Amino acid sequence: MSPKIKTLKELIEETGCSQVEIAKLIGLSSAALSLLIHKAIFPKRTKNVQHLITDILVNKGIEQTSIDAAFALLKPIPTVSAQRENAKEEEEIMLLAKQTLTKEARKAFGLLSNPFTGEVQSHDELFLNDDINYVRQAMYQTAKLGGFVAVSGESGSGKTTLRLDLEDRIQREHLPIIMIEPYIIGTEDNDIKGKTLKSGHIAESIIETISSGQERPLRSAEARFRQVHNLLKESSLAGNSHVILIEEAHSLPIPTLKHLKRFFELKSGFKNLVSIILIGQTELANKLSERNPHVREVVQRCENITLEPLTSTGLEQYLQHRIKATDKKLSDIITEDGIYAIAERLTQANGNGKVERSLLYPLAVGNLITGAMNATAELGAPVIDRHVIMGV
Repeated sequence: MSPKIKTLKELIEETGCSQVEIAKLIGLSSAALSLLIHKAIFPKRTKNVQHLITDILVNKGIEQTSIDAAFALLKPIPTVSAQRENAKEEEEIMLLAKQTLTKEARKAFGLLSNPFTGEVQSHDELFLNDDINYVRQAMYQTAKLGGFVAVSGESGSGKTTLRLDLEDRIQREHLPIIMIEPYIIGTEDNDIKGKTLKSGHIAESIIETISSGQERPLRSAEARFRQVHNLLKESSLAGNSHVILIEEAHSLPIPTLKHLKRFFELKSGFKNLVSIILIGQTELANKLSERNPHVREVVQRCENITLEPLTSTGLEQYLQHRIKATDKKLSDIITEDGIYAIAERLTQANGNGKVERSLLYPLAVGNLITGAMNATAELGAPVIDRHVIMGV
């Protein structure tokens, strides 16, 4: 019985080197090498790739006959499912680390900058669909009319962008709303990992913000909280509304979440003096779950909102929106099947086809399409297609 012919991937693994290391030795990106190994797509701009790989493998102790046989096996794989050998590999292909558009890719696509990863510079650039607009309006109405909301979402889902939009909208519409934003740098949910944000720190932030630094917090806790209440009353009589907005709120300890309820209940007559907006990652929603008995008083007063991922249809709308800032059409960058492939790469479905997990958020989408543009330029292809997306 003849021995099983090993694939090029298996031969590289035998050397003890990673694909990234081999790619660097050849002068390729890891994405381009992955496309060669899995799809038999050879880069057009790097000549003699087979000879370069062969020389490296021979130097690593791999027999020439095994290398020749591995290259003979190379052929396009018709479906991505054949590539997914185990759960670890499946997880790895969902996300890319931060990607930067190369000079070659900018030149190949005729772009001066990357339209898919740049920061939103004005409210006109903000992408809105029904889900995002609901969260946006909930934050706005809470700041303007009062309330208590917690907005949670995955990293890169657009939470900070919505916070900046709220601040910009208040300024743009000249609304008498004072935003109180306690500094959260270095805060953690316990004092072992870092410093916790306590009710006293929030009180100090209220005093500093409303008095414009003219008042100093009083020493005793009772006097300091009375000072907060009086300042809020005076500011309210002057026609102002107040919103405490805390980012990275998933790092708030349970006692501080419970104390926020007491800030929320500060009144002047029937009028609430403070509204509250918490913004954090998905751990925030877990902390404020109805099943958590430690925060039941907070949960009863707080609307818990999740920033949902893009749908497959929403993905194309998002990409169309981002490309508007250039003189290009989306079809100049990526094919229709390439867009479908992005959705496939960033979602996980069960055996019945139901999506169990989706990472179709702006940050992940931007990193994936940037990596694909770099790989496309390196391959010398005209636009991104499905094969490139599945290979990066």
